Amino acid sequence: MRSLALNSENKRNILENLLKRSPNQYDQYATVVEEILKDVRNKGDKALFAYTQQFDKAMINKSNILVTKEEIEEAYHLIDESFLSVIRKAKDNIESYHAKQKRYGWFDTTEKGTILGQKITPIAAVGVYVPGGKAAYPSSVLMNVLPAKVAGVERIAMVTPPGMDGKVYPGTLVAANEAGVAEIYKIGGAQAIAALAFGTESVPKVDKIVGPGNIYVALAKKAVYGHVSIDSIAGPSEILILADETANPKFIAADLLSQAEHDELASSILITTSKEVADKVSDQVDIYVNQLSRKEILQKSLDNYGYIMIAETMDEAIEAANEIASEHLEIMTKDPFMVMTKIKNAGSIFIGEYSSEPLGDYMAGPNHVLPTNGTAKFFSPLGVDDFVKKSSIIAYSREALEPIYPDIVRFANAEGLTAHANSIAVRFE
Repeated sequence: MRSLALNSENKRNILENLLKRSPNQYDQYATVVEEILKDVRNKGDKALFAYTQQFDKAMINKSNILVTKEEIEEAYHLIDESFLSVIRKAKDNIESYHAKQKRYGWFDTTEKGTILGQKITPIAAVGVYVPGGKAAYPSSVLMNVLPAKVAGVERIAMVTPPGMDGKVYPGTLVAANEAGVAEIYKIGGAQAIAALAFGTESVPKVDKIVGPGNIYVALAKKAVYGHVSIDSIAGPSEILILADETANPKFIAADLLSQAEHDELASSILITTSKEVADKVSDQVDIYVNQLSRKEILQKSLDNYGYIMIAETMDEAIEAANEIASEHLEIMTKDPFMVMTKIKNAGSIFIGEYSSEPLGDYMAGPNHVLPTNGTAKFFSPLGVDDFVKKSSIIAYSREALEPIYPDIVRFANAEGLTAHANSIAVRFE
């Protein structure tokens, strides 16, 4: 990995390089996506099935688009019992963590006859996109579905691309069934997003779409926003590690590569105050790359978006970490909790050398659907709040309204909205 001194110029260059990975930079795909969305919206199932045959080489129609009970039972026979046990452990941890996020409505009353409050209602129908093929991740099923379940969403429709044989990866089906998904459709890509957003003869419309996907899926979600809500426009995975002289170089190197193996656009960054640690990490990365299975992807990711930055002080390192606002942030320092208090922007924070990033991906419980490409400055991890909506409650008696109605009339008249003023004044004529 390349090593650089942490200064304003290098930091600026790295930020600019990382932003090139954003889905917003891939407008050349937008025309294709818009055409797919338009076709599915206008032609429904006919276009949906044609695109599924074109892109996934699968013959899907109205009779087999839904995963059957028999297919789910078959999936259970195709996975190891040990893996099923792991799925169930992860499910319990994720469910337990997100249950603590659940909030309830509230009301405040006064003796004057006012009631103010907030009503919290689950979104009625949510669509969950799950990648298929080589990028089949049962963990993403749990992370996207379980917060919706905890929130009380009544209808969850999952879509995932089928193989050429028209079947879905067994692990994906088992995870979905364990999480309580009743509707699983064998469709993927931008055409699946279109079906969820607009509805077809076979796929009823939803109110919100969540879940990761390729660039076509990301751009499709961006394009249908407004017709439905979405979680976010996910970008490539990223990790940033803050380390001092006490950190273990082997642990750092292993954790950097845990994200680099996702794809060639993944970003892996170490910021350290120790030149010795930086050199040892660089050497260890080379050793691991030659030992691991996804060597070509790892090397391209590191060549394009891998950095080791050497800072003069930990405060300088922390400042850079806040500017980069990484999806995953690991802290391996002598006093990691003190460093954590200074972190303002990160999707998920891993504290200490035994809190490796894959712990968050699979088993700890917090969500692994996180803001990327610097959006941790204003976005949060996926959670229960993403699957509810809030309504304000206002109730005033005549006695409560009377003392303030002249103020409302004045405010409305000042804005030239005489009908607003009249709506209040007429009650006291």
